[in-house]
Amino acid sequence: MSLYEKYVLPKFLNCACGSRPVERQRKKVVPLAEGKVLEIGIGSGLNIPFYDKSKIVEVWGLDPSDALSEMAKKVALNESLDINFISSGAEEIPLPDNHFDTVLITYTMCTIPEVLRANDEIRRVLKSEGKMIFCEHGVAPDENVRKWQNRINPFWGMLAGGCNINRDIPSLIEDSGFDIIELEEMYLPKTPKIAGYNYWGYAVAK
Repeated sequence: MSLYEKYVLPKFLNCACGSRPVERQRKKVVPLAEGKVLEIGIGSGLNIPFYDKSKIVEVWGLDPSDALSEMAKKVALNESLDINFISSGAEEIPLPDNHFDTVLITYTMCTIPEVLRANDEIRRVLKSEGKMIFCEHGVAPDENVRKWQNRINPFWGMLAGGCNINRDIPSLIEDSGFDIIELEEMYLPKTPKIAGYNYWGYAVAK
């Protein structure tokens, strides 16, 4: 691991993913989580303050970055929320089948190397009636913006820990065996269009 990945990148991601427009998006989706919850890509814990504790039975937080998880543990302590942390990628989730009522994933599908495989794993650990709640940035509907997304994406990923700004989020969800029940989308205000087109809602297994 480089010095940039160890010391600079976690702070950069915490700052970039904690902007005011992104925070407003988190407030829309995180309180919907209920029952037994798995958060994929818990990162530095930016979602933790928005959980509705009255609806939660247990929370597991998965992330491959130990540095970000250490930041999240401090947030969980401050919020008095007991979270079971797992250091792992999402392509192989070390948890049982048919266990969770909710899987929450925010601003993470952009970075997972094998996202279809990860979504298959999410479907595996969800109960048959469970929901995957998502909020992600991805490919824009405007052709000119998409062109710039495709041009910039290789360099963006090098700076932002493998983040992709041009992934087709709805297709990635549906292609891995989910039906999207609710979907909203828009450009976030005060955010560069190449990185600011958001998709959010929830999906269930087909």
